[in-house]
Amino acid sequence: MAGSKVPVIDLGPWRSDDPEARARTAARVDTALREAGFLLVTGHGVDPTLPARIREAARAFFRLPAGVKEPYAVTVGGRGWLGPGAEANSYAEGKASPPDLKESWSFAADDPTGDAAVDAEWFRPNAWPAEVPPLKELVTEYLGLMRALSDELLELLASALGLDEDHFTRHTSHPTWGFNLNWYPGTEVVGPPLPGQFRIGPHTDFGTVTILDRQPGSGGLQIHTDTGGWEDAPYDPAALTVNIGDLMARWTGDRWRAGRHRVLPPPADAPAEELISLVYFYECDAHTRVESLPAPVGRVVHDAVDSHTYLREKLRAISVLEGSTTSE
Repeated sequence: MAGSKVPVIDLGPWRSDDPEARARTAARVDTALREAGFLLVTGHGVDPTLPARIREAARAFFRLPAGVKEPYAVTVGGRGWLGPGAEANSYAEGKASPPDLKESWSFAADDPTGDAAVDAEWFRPNAWPAEVPPLKELVTEYLGLMRALSDELLELLASALGLDEDHFTRHTSHPTWGFNLNWYPGTEVVGPPLPGQFRIGPHTDFGTVTILDRQPGSGGLQIHTDTGGWEDAPYDPAALTVNIGDLMARWTGDRWRAGRHRVLPPPADAPAEELISLVYFYECDAHTRVESLPAPVGRVVHDAVDSHTYLREKLRAISVLEGSTTSE
């Protein structure tokens, strides 16, 4: 978009041995996250054919009859199919709205820690649709890339704040994460949007960093800034979209903005538009104590929070069941 405050950050200079190039990259990241909470990241090394193959497999599942998908149904926080009406993301901001116009297949951290209570809540096994055998291998490869990239981004963020590079990654030795394949079908599937209804309602993400591989569309991603209000998010086919979430904003004492965003409903001029997004939500080790960095880095001192108590409350807020909210 014209005059966008969302820069394209090439990770090549950050990965170099040039201290000045690394410092310039970190400074650009700091500026961007103060203004919008979003980055476009290139030079990430993800083969572009991998997301394309994941989309092909995911589309095959989502287009199956509802009766075939129903045995995989879960609620928010589960591993499996989130069917129509399962989420209303605007509730994370305390604002009522109709349910989001999407379906998802949700994955999450599944490597047990050995702590039975933590594992029962945050590290359960993932489910895989038997009808789409290729999905498991493709997603497993992608998840490994996203975990490594997320830690690299956290090191870049720490450097942007003038901190030791491991300031955040020392809290990601056994982190939780979530991964959604979001399907945004046209109105022939979801019907005409209700007033105030979106493919995903306005919200900020809940964790540390989110990495999004998206498709452009008329009913696509919009971001919100104080200066520009709601605007179409910039798109670069070679880039991944990165935004920070609530926990990182709290950690930095609101120096950086949690990237507020929404996904528009199917457009009236292209009602059959279909999009699929790959969304990786990175968090931190279970029950990390998140305390605001003091001035001059931070601007606001928030009360310290237990990371996963915070995450659970947010997941509960966006869950929809018979018109009310539920935990799972």
